[in-house]
Amino acid sequence: MKKSILVVGSVAFDDVETPFGKRFNALGGSAVFFSLAASHFTKINLVGVAGNDYPDAAISMLHRHGVDTTGLEIVDGLTFHWGGRYHADLNRRDTLYTQLNVFADFKPKIPGTYRHTPLLFLGNIQPALQMDVLNQLPAPEFVVLDTMNLWINTTRPALVEVIGKVNLLVINESELVELSGVSSLLKGLKILHQMGPQYLVIKRGEYGSLLSSADGLFYTPAFPVELAADPTGAGDSFAGGLVGYLGTCANIDGTCLKRAIVYGSVLGSFCVENFSVDGLLNLDRRKIAARYRQLRHMVKI
Repeated sequence: MKKSILVVGSVAFDDVETPFGKRFNALGGSAVFFSLAASHFTKINLVGVAGNDYPDAAISMLHRHGVDTTGLEIVDGLTFHWGGRYHADLNRRDTLYTQLNVFADFKPKIPGTYRHTPLLFLGNIQPALQMDVLNQLPAPEFVVLDTMNLWINTTRPALVEVIGKVNLLVINESELVELSGVSSLLKGLKILHQMGPQYLVIKRGEYGSLLSSADGLFYTPAFPVELAADPTGAGDSFAGGLVGYLGTCANIDGTCLKRAIVYGSVLGSFCVENFSVDGLLNLDRRKIAARYRQLRHMVKI
């Protein structure tokens, strides 16, 4: 039996410029990218906030993909808006502006129908809000947390507290160094495990991802694509593929998680091939399974 997922994160408009084009007022936000990626595996319950400028067509699109938006608040004002420009190698970008708008006053309210959702993904919102979400849920089966450099540098004590209450922490390499205080990968992983999480996933962009647990390390490369048009949302899509697959596992263990990060890489690859969420919309399990098999074949001897 599939397990549903509760995601709490941002809902946004993105203005993006890459060497391959521009897109303005594109759908974005961690909760949206995550939900669309994870929806290919199981049912998603979304908690977020948007302004009354958020289009009905976007909400209808989420519904068509099996995303429940009961927890999406629509309030007076403008939706969170981010603008960025990517460099030629796409590994670097400049943030041009960040307009929090209604997201600045976001206080997650978990609907009663969501409170017993088995799996929880906490997007990279403020740690105090992540803790507030945990306090509203009686006993989630498995909790995954994402964070970012901003919270590591400005709200470290609160972040460390909430990290101690989750099963899986998802971060990138620079965040690992900042959070652990050491440059050694292995020492950094050991320090983070001591904070509480049983599992750690280190995102390495085009170089793949790493799973760390008591069983040791597991690595998967990123799925190679011919053209990466827009990396925006790739990390959230990776998380969506990862946690989405966990929703199909009767028991979440090391073997399940190994498969899950491979699926994460696959969903991230679909995301980057197009602008905004477009790469996640016209998928089916057949296409996803085909890339999963290809990626596993690449590392099989």
